[in-house]
Amino acid sequence: MSNYAIILAAGKGTRMKSDLPKVMHKVSGITMLEHVFRSVQAIEPSKIVTVIGHKAELVRDVLSDKSEFVMQTEQLGTGHAVMMAEEELATSKGHTLVIAGDTPLITGESLKNLIDFHVNHKNVATILTADAANPFGYGRIIRNSDDEVTKIVEQKDANDFEQQVKEINTGTYVFDNQSLFEALKDINTNNAQGEYYLTDVIGIFKEVGKKVGAYKLRDFDESLGVNDRVALATAEKVMRQRIARQHMVNGSQWLILILLILILMLRLEKNL
Repeated sequence: MSNYAIILAAGKGTRMKSDLPKVMHKVSGITMLEHVFRSVQAIEPSKIVTVIGHKAELVRDVLSDKSEFVMQTEQLGTGHAVMMAEEELATSKGHTLVIAGDTPLITGESLKNLIDFHVNHKNVATILTADAANPFGYGRIIRNSDDEVTKIVEQKDANDFEQQVKEINTGTYVFDNQSLFEALKDINTNNAQGEYYLTDVIGIFKEVGKKVGAYKLRDFDESLGVNDRVALATAEKVMRQRIARQHMVNGSQWLILILLILILMLRLEKNL
């Protein structure tokens, strides 16, 4: 069965304090959107649909003919963003990955593992989750006494008990494609933010007895969504550490040593 991908890249990213669309900011010299696109290739998608909005042409130019594009002219939530891809995907049979374009640290290996988990467990929906030391601001994964996922609760809608949950929603999912677009017809804006939450489809699936699962990341860093300059700097640091680690694994310790010496020399010059 075919795999598809929807990349959410319509956001303005006001907190970035920049005229650039959020996904156009770079991590280690490559736009966040390109990092996500490269990782998505691991699932061998038959079609990629990128949802664009703010300064759409700039975003479109990054992927050019590598993706289909749909416009989200109003920012009405993640559920609304995915609805924009209906014409491109709704009738197709297969599995659809939904991922935000501002998650540059997610790896292709993790996305492949997510798809495999989804297929092997015969889920209608699978959520990519992670354990967070400080889960504030994230949607929480709520499970029942049998450890089954029952729903995702957004920070602003969570009660005191739910806010203590450490397992968070990373904002990446895999769905049975046709079931996804059918469920999207039933979501509404009756929530604290007045938006169409994509997460509401999880509750809809559970109500009709469909199987929902969660695949947990081993490395929380992969879940980082970049919403401001602080997060961008964190992503840059993690990416550089990865690159350095890979060079060492490949036997290039000498290169790391030279880089460290150069850094020390620059610091010494600044102190003179």
